[in-house]
Amino acid sequence: MQPFEMPEIDVLEEIEDKIVETDLYSLVVFNDEINTFDWVIDTLMEVCSHTPEQAEQCTIIIHYKGKCKVKNGSWEELVPLRQEICRRGISAEVL
Repeated sequence: MQPFEMPEIDVLEEIEDKIVETDLYSLVVFNDEINTFDWVIDTLMEVCSHTPEQAEQCTIIIHYKGKCKVKNGSWEELVPLRQEICRRGISAEVL
């Protein structure tokens, strides 16, 4: 009978100098009484590259909860998306 042996594990060297910290923001879309479900779904698919299922789920959350975080990312990434969503008549903010 052999004693239990621990497998060898390679340990990665610290790479702190290569870590880049970025602030994470959320693109939030708000409910309104003007835009249709289909318009919001199409917008999320075109602007945020959502799948049809993702866009539909976000739209349902927006409708029932009043808002939904539809995408996370850097400020620089999300601001142009917000501008395009707002250009289409949908209320959105980067928070």
